[in-house]
Amino acid sequence: MALNLSVKIHPVVLFQIVDAYERRNADSHRVIGTLLGTADKGVVEVTNCFCVPHKEHADQVEAELNYAMDVYELNRRVNATENIIGWWATGNEVTNHSSVIHEYYSRECREPVHVTLDTSLQGGRMGLRAYVCVALGVPGGKQGCMFTPIDVSLTSYEPEIVGLQLCQKTMAPNGRSRQVQPMQDLAQVSEAAAKLSTLIEQVLQYVEDVLAEKTVPNNAVGRQLLELVNSVPNLAADSFTDAFASSIKDLLMVVTLAQLIKTQLQLNEKLTLLTGTQ
Repeated sequence: MALNLSVKIHPVVLFQIVDAYERRNADSHRVIGTLLGTADKGVVEVTNCFCVPHKEHADQVEAELNYAMDVYELNRRVNATENIIGWWATGNEVTNHSSVIHEYYSRECREPVHVTLDTSLQGGRMGLRAYVCVALGVPGGKQGCMFTPIDVSLTSYEPEIVGLQLCQKTMAPNGRSRQVQPMQDLAQVSEAAAKLSTLIEQVLQYVEDVLAEKTVPNNAVGRQLLELVNSVPNLAADSFTDAFASSIKDLLMVVTLAQLIKTQLQLNEKLTLLTGTQ
């Protein structure tokens, strides 16, 4: 049953893991923590996490479990839908102490998952892996466990996608980082429309090349294009234009009101300062 699980991780979880690794103690070689999220129908969705202070010795591992439970209870007050679903660790491998830590999380949830994030960037990539622990042994004999890899992928909410796109713009061509300010709403609409136009041109060029027998057809791509076409609402050109214009007007109204409120607040702040100095 556990081998049929698949894990979907949100970008904010990866950011939190990297942040915890950057803030670790000087004598800590790896960082561990608790994964929070939901599990339904064989899909484990990781939406949050937090770090658990711990120390690893040659023959034992010490973790502040009381701290972990306190943080979990505080998180439950904010988001009651997030439950403990496993644990994470930095590094590219499962260590000797992993089974001991996994045993604790087995008492906190059913079929916990173990996620590793390679913050050492071996091979030039931040490897992301997920495991489940499968019991081994003979009846009546000594029992053991084996960490078995399972499918893991990234998923994002729409606001997270906007944040990721903004993060990508902070990387300069020379490899250094730079500061980038969020764009205005209309600028985002314009940029999205330009990207969509470019993608549509690429799709049309691919279809024309296939029809002209310049490119070998791919059945998987054809099915995805058919699914894309069927998902588009069957609207007349005039109806689509009216609906799009109405949405743009609503957006402009929201932007105008936001600017008016911002200006009003600035005026009130200046008037308050002038009144206080008199």
